[in-house]
Amino acid sequence: MKKVRWGILSTANIARTQFIPAMFRAENAEVTAIASRGSKVHAIAQEFNIPKAYESYEALLNDPEIDAVYIPLPNHLHKEWVIKAARKGKHILCEKPVSLNAEEAVEMDKITLECNVKFMEAFMYQFHPQHDRVREIILSGEIGEVKLFKSSHSFYLENREDDIRMVKEMGGGSLYDVGCYSIHAVRYILNTEPIEVHAIGNIDPISNVDLSAYVHMKLENGVTALMDCSFDMTERNEYEVVGTKGTIKVSYAFRPDRNGGVGILIVERNGVTREEKIHGDIYRLEVEHFSRAILEDLKVKYSGESSIKNMRVIDACYESIRTGKSIRINQ
Repeated sequence: MKKVRWGILSTANIARTQFIPAMFRAENAEVTAIASRGSKVHAIAQEFNIPKAYESYEALLNDPEIDAVYIPLPNHLHKEWVIKAARKGKHILCEKPVSLNAEEAVEMDKITLECNVKFMEAFMYQFHPQHDRVREIILSGEIGEVKLFKSSHSFYLENREDDIRMVKEMGGGSLYDVGCYSIHAVRYILNTEPIEVHAIGNIDPISNVDLSAYVHMKLENGVTALMDCSFDMTERNEYEVVGTKGTIKVSYAFRPDRNGGVGILIVERNGVTREEKIHGDIYRLEVEHFSRAILEDLKVKYSGESSIKNMRVIDACYESIRTGKSIRINQ
């Protein structure tokens, strides 16, 4: 099988612990090169048996043997390096959040389209088959008409003084880091868009980043969504769909890899409960999907246009926190 030759822009923790190992499990991808700013990249390349190591991102982008790049850089660098990679003709999988605001996302989408490269924001969780099963149950009518969507994504952030997620200028904050998943899930699972949000934030007085955020969303299909995200709570990554006749609870919604790749659905109707266990290797499935889109010239699952819409909701949440008002979203 022909394989996509990948380059990794950064030796970030997520690249080392999740993405690179997933590439070795993927059938249609291989890690050809990795880049970092400095000599430490050689040790990482040796550790993973990656053929090429570059001491600058530019050098990797200039390599004609690289088909696609994965960008796990800090949030404030996403726009710069997505655009530079696109102009070098590389297909791009960029970590979430794709940018710092919708305006940046619009520019990134425009340039990647002009350069005729595939471009996708890396919401890896969406590739787990449990979410297709949730949508299937909703469409079957088993839980009746959906009335409410609730989502929580949190963890307790240790060693905050040394963490870029606590640096506002670098795109720090719980909404950017984990809240973006819940916003994506509302839109993806219910196939609708938020039209108005009201958000309350717990802002750190030193860093000025949101340690926690609590968001009420009105959706265009009439459903209400509630979400919370936090660096100040125990680890949770779950959502619940509430209908007129029953509920679906997804316990490992965003990080099923924390449970050996097993997603757990609890479906309740009229007091009767059943559990469904569904397995999926989210990072491998993400890599294989994007690589297949390149090899077969297919559309990616999650478009740049959809990333823009996700960022508009995040923008509205931050505006609501800042002003204390409900914010209408013009998609």
